[in-house]
Amino acid sequence: MYMKDFTNYPLMLNVKDIVEIFGISRDKAYDLVNSKGFPTVKIGKRIVVPKEHLLKWIKDQVEEDL
Repeated sequence: MYMKDFTNYPLMLNVKDIVEIFGISRDKAYDLVNSKGFPTVKIGKRIVVPKEHLLKWIKDQVEEDL
């Protein structure tokens, strides 16, 4: 399920949220959150992504490809 409105997501996203947002598998989501430059914060063993940083990262990726 794709959600166009990010306001429905919490401030800190988890891998499940990344799966939903990008429409990718859980394995691919873990590859993404562990990739260099992806905006993650580790809290113990949890990996979370600040929503605002994700939106900026997406914007930066699009601008980089132009």
